[in-house]
Amino acid sequence: MKNTITAIICALGIIISTYILTQAIKNRNVSENTIAVTGMGSKTFTSDLITWSASFSKNSLELQEAYKSLENDREEIKRYLLEKGVKEEEIVFSAVDIDKEYKEERDANGYYQRGEFSGYNLRQSVSIESKDVERIEGISRTVTDIIDKGIELTSSSPLYFYTQLAEIKHELIAEGTEDARQRAEEIAENSKAKLGKLKTASMGVIQITAPNSAEDYSWGGTFNTTSKEKEASITVRLEYNVK
Repeated sequence: MKNTITAIICALGIIISTYILTQAIKNRNVSENTIAVTGMGSKTFTSDLITWSASFSKNSLELQEAYKSLENDREEIKRYLLEKGVKEEEIVFSAVDIDKEYKEERDANGYYQRGEFSGYNLRQSVSIESKDVERIEGISRTVTDIIDKGIELTSSSPLYFYTQLAEIKHELIAEGTEDARQRAEEIAENSKAKLGKLKTASMGVIQITAPNSAEDYSWGGTFNTTSKEKEASITVRLEYNVK
C-alpha cells in the first residue's frame, strides 16, 4: 500500500512537472512570436519666424564723443529700419559695450615695453524678430545701404524658425505610426501570419533639417536654423504579437 501511494505521488509529480514545462515552452514561443517595425513620418514646411542681428561700433579718444557718435548711428539705423517697414516693437538694441584700447610698444628685440592708450571702442548690436520673413530677409541682404551712410555695420546671417512645431509633431507621429503598421501587416502577410495586439510603441526625437541636405541626425534632435525651407521627420517603433 505504501509503495502504491508513493508511485501515485511520483506519477502526479511527473504529470505536473510536464504540464509546467509545456506551459513554459508555450509561453516562451508566444513571447517570441512578435514583429518589430520602424516607420517614419516626414513633412516639409516654410519658416514663419525670422531673426536677424547686426553690430556697429565707434572709436574715439574721448568717451563722450564715441558715445555721441554711436548714438547718432543707432538713430540712423532705427530710422532706416522703420522706413523699410519694420515695426518699432520688433527692433531691439543691446546695451553698449565699452573697451579701452592700447597700442603696444616693443623694443628692437620684440619684447613688450608698455601699452599706450589709443582710445575707446564702443560697440552695440541691433536685433529683429519678426514673422514678416521676406521683408527682414530682404533687409539683411541690403545692409550696404546702411554702410553707405558711413556706419560700420557688421551683419549676421538670418536665422529661421517655425512657431507651429507642436502641430507638425502630431502629424508626424500619426504618419510614422501608420507607416509602421503597414510595414508590420506586409511582413505578417508575407509570413502567412496575422497581426495580434500591439505590444509596445516608442518614438524617436524630432529631427529638423534643410530639405535634401546631408545634415546628420542627433540623439537629442537636430534643429536647423539656417534654412528657410525645412524638413521635419520622426521615427516610430511598434512591436506586435503575431497569431
